[in-house]
Amino acid sequence: MPVSFKKVVKRTLFAIAIATISSGIALVYANYVIGLKGEDTYNTVSAVPKNNVGLLLGTSKYLINGRQNLYYKYRIDAAVQLYRAGKVNYILISGDNSTKNYNEPAMMKADLVQRGIPENKLFLDYAGFRTLDAVVRSKAVFGQDSVTVISQQFHNERAMYLAEHKDIYAVGFNAKSVSARYGFKTALREKFARVKVLIDLVLGVEPKFYGDSIEIKG
Repeated sequence: MPVSFKKVVKRTLFAIAIATISSGIALVYANYVIGLKGEDTYNTVSAVPKNNVGLLLGTSKYLINGRQNLYYKYRIDAAVQLYRAGKVNYILISGDNSTKNYNEPAMMKADLVQRGIPENKLFLDYAGFRTLDAVVRSKAVFGQDSVTVISQQFHNERAMYLAEHKDIYAVGFNAKSVSARYGFKTALREKFARVKVLIDLVLGVEPKFYGDSIEIKG
C-alpha cells in the first residue's frame, strides 16, 4: 500500500527536526568542551610558562580588500614578545603554502626576522593547511611533545584541545584580539570549526602530508 503524502511530509519534518536538534546539541557541546581549554591560555608574557618551542599558527597577512589582517599583525607581535622575554627558544611557524604564490610561513618568517628574531631560531612548516595539521605535525615531524601555541584565544583553545587528544602538552599565549565587529565572520566560523574538530577526532583524520623528520632540539 503506497505511503500517503501526509505521512511522507511528517517523516521528512521529523527527520529535519532530529537533524536540527542533533546539530544544535553538537554545536553547544563542542563549543563548551573546547572553550574549557581557555583555562590553560595566558594573556601576559610574565605568566606563561617557558617552553622550548612556540607554535605560531599561520594566517594571511592581507584581507581580500588589501588591508592588513589584524589577526596576522597581533600574532606576529605575540611571537616577538614571547621570544624577547625568553619564554620560547624557537618558533615553529605553521601555515598554508598550498600554491606557489601563497606562502604564509615564509611571509611570517620575513616579518619576524625584520622584528629582530634570529633566522636560525625559526622553523617553517609549509604543510600547516589546517589547525589539525599544524598541531599533529609539530610532534610527528618536528619532534615536539610540548609547545606554546601562539594565536588568538579562540584559536588557541581549539589547537590545545587537539593537542590534548594527540598526546601533546600545550599551553596558549593569547595574541591581542580584535573588535567584535571586525571578527564577526571569524567568530561565527569558529563555532562550526569546533564541531569539525570533534568529527575529525572521531574519524581519525590525519594531516594531508607528513614528510621527513625535522627535529627541533633545545
